[in-house]
Parts: sequence; C-alpha cells; structure tokens
Amino acid sequence: MQVIDELRIDVARALVYEHGWQSWSPTAAYRFGEPPHRPRSERNRFLCYRPDRLPGPDVYWGEGLLAIDPGDGSGIRIYTATDATEAVPSVQVAVVEDRLVVSADGEVECTTDTGFGDISNALARWADGFAAAAGVSAIRRAPTIWCSWYHYFTDVTEADMIENIEAIERLDLPVDVIQLDDGYQAAHGDWLTLTDRFESLQGIADQIKATGRRAGIWIAPFLVFPESELARRHPDWLIGGPDAPVYGGHNWNRDLFALDTTHPHAMEWITEVVTTMHRWGYDFFKMDFVYAAAIPGKRHEDMSPVAAYRLGMQQLREAVGGSYFLGCGAPILPSVGLVDAMRVSPDTEPQYLPNGGDMSQPSVLAAMMTGRARAFQHGRFWVNDPDCLIARPEIEGREEWADHVGRYGGLRGSSDRIADLDEWGLEITRQLLSDSPVDPFVSSEDDG
Repeated sequence: MQVIDELRIDVARALVYEHGWQSWSPTAAYRFGEPPHRPRSERNRFLCYRPDRLPGPDVYWGEGLLAIDPGDGSGIRIYTATDATEAVPSVQVAVVEDRLVVSADGEVECTTDTGFGDISNALARWADGFAAAAGVSAIRRAPTIWCSWYHYFTDVTEADMIENIEAIERLDLPVDVIQLDDGYQAAHGDWLTLTDRFESLQGIADQIKATGRRAGIWIAPFLVFPESELARRHPDWLIGGPDAPVYGGHNWNRDLFALDTTHPHAMEWITEVVTTMHRWGYDFFKMDFVYAAAIPGKRHEDMSPVAAYRLGMQQLREAVGGSYFLGCGAPILPSVGLVDAMRVSPDTEPQYLPNGGDMSQPSVLAAMMTGRARAFQHGRFWVNDPDCLIARPEIEGREEWADHVGRYGGLRGSSDRIADLDEWGLEITRQLLSDSPVDPFVSSEDDG
C-alpha cells in the first residue's frame, strides 16, 4: 500500500463509504469509529469478498472505489480506479493520530466533489463519467421475470415449472420472462446433462414461449464441481491446471473449482453450452457466481485475473447475441459495460437477519443494506437487480422487502410459488411487476 492522501475530518459528522468487490460483498457508509462489516468465516470470505485480500476490522477498505465525506463542508473525496479492465486497486483508510491516511495498492484517481448533496449524489456524478469512459451505451429496460429459486431452490422439478407457467398464464400476471434457476443440471460443469427431475430444457422453453413469454435460465458458467464429468475429463481446463486446481470457494456442500477462461478449449465448450441453450429458445441468461473467472491462479495464458474475467464474459455475451444478460456474484467495476443488469446485493432470503450476522449472507436485511448503497449505479452502469420479490405469508419482513424492491428495483422479479401467495402477496406481485424502471434512481440522504 502506498499513501495517496491525508486529511482531517469532523469526527462527529464524517462518513466513509466502502464499496465491496462483487455483488455479495457488503457495501455501506459508516461513521468513523463504527466497525465495518467483515466476513465471519473463511468460507464466506472467499465466496463473497475479494478472495486474495483480507482487510482488518480497524481500517476502512474499498475495492476500486472508496469515498469520504469529511463532514466539514469541504467536499466529498472520491478515490477510484482509473480503469477496471486489467486490475482493480484496493483503497484503505486508517486513522493515524489526528488525521486520516488513505493508501492504495495500485493506480487511483482522487477527486473532490463540491456539488450539492451527500455521498450518494457525489457517487452518481462519478458513475456518469466512469460509465462513459467504459463505453456504456443506451441501457436496455429489463424484462419482468418469474424465477424458480426462492421457493424450490435446488429441488425444482419440471412439474414445478409447468405448474407456475400455467398459474402465471391463468392469472395473467405481467411476467415477461419465466426463468429456470439452479437445480436442473447434473453437476456444475455438466450443464447439458439433466437430473432425473427434468426431461428436456427445450421442452420447458417451448411451453414458456407458447404463452407468449420468453424463456430464461440460470447458469454458473465458470464454476466446476470436482466430481463433474468436465473436471474428470478436462482438468487442464481449470485455473491452476490438472496438478493443482485452485480453490474456487465452498458451496453446495463441496469445494469448487474454477474454469480457466484463457484456455481456448474451455471457452469453446462453455460457449457451445450457452449457444445450445439459446438455440433451444432461452434468451435471458442469469450468469451467476462469475467471480470464479477472476480468482488468482495459474492460467493457460498469462493474463490478469480481471482481464481473464472480462474475456470470458465478453465471449459468452457475444455468443448469445441480443439475449438479456444478468450478472450475479460478479466483480462490480470490471463488469461495467459487460451486462444489461447486475445483482447489486447479497441474496434475499425468507429470513430477515443473516446467519451469524455476516452481511454478505442471504437475508432481507443484508440485501437491503447493500442494495441501497449501490442505488446510484442504476441507469448509469446497468439496470440494478435488488433480487427477487418474495411475498408469501411466511417471509419475514415481506412488506419492508416489497417496499425496497419497489424503490430500488430496476429489474423486477417474482420468486414465489404462485399458488402460495395470499391476497396481499398476489396484489403486490402484480403491482411491482407492472413497471420496470430504467432511468437513474434519484439519490437521497438514506441511500448510503
């Protein structure tokens, strides 16, 4: 870390804004002295934070973006990556005696925003310039979706999909895309080999399109299960290679591997997977856990992890033409210009509080906190996805969550079993799916 700035603050009024690495990394503004959110386990650190960095609890830390409001009216300092296509610097703030010392481990631009408003307004003005430099063009309005995840999780069946397709049609819900989530595939890596709960992905797409709606599908293109056919037959396609494949995180009760996007055969294969899905009728892709392509490690080609991530995402997007691209579990700044919509928070969940108090973990509270803190990105970088509305009676804090989706949701999605919605749940679902805003959100004091 090299010192890049020093400043004094009004301790009683100052705020520091930490921006996390990827979709699920906590992002928030803090009063000085307020402890920042940090992972509560090694598993969560790797899966939801930048895996090769471990900021301590006694410093504030942003990945490519950190802002300070000194509280004295002198303007908001913003410390940012000048470019996020090759590398993303970490920015650290430490209290040293009577001043703040700002350090970074790479090239960082420091600007002072003296315009009207709080940190959110300053970040919105910064984001306009960053998006323009990244080549972001007109942002496409998101379709409204129904997603299988938050009722069925990985136990979803073809019969479940058919039941909800028919319910959406019968009730004439304003759903543009019906999206199959995790659970159809035999293993991560073996995406076109189905579990015994499914007969045909093409058949599901055909039934969806018969209602006049579009078919969507979830895939984690850069994650590989160790027991998959892909890992067994092509260990050289993994980051780290056959002798020492790198750890890609732990989820689904197993350690994971990561696909090497610089290996031409690996990319030919995953490109063929998504083009096959597209040929079957899917034109909405939820690209999840894509942080895996940016994990440090030995690759087929000598390329930075960030550049390798962008290479993989660019090739997949080009492969499916005009399909709608939703990123999730994605490095935020390196994704600008690559996706139509981005999950800007951890997952929501039927429970209100995150397990163990870790604000990277699924919960209503964690999703609201980081979703608010990234509201400025909507309509500038992409369409913000706050995660799906879940409104059935057993959802803790469902009214508060619905209010959040209504205010901060650019991509509007429902993820209940339709038959489980009560009168209020069905009405709020219909109401929120009737609009899908694309214009930038108006910043306000509570967005940080």
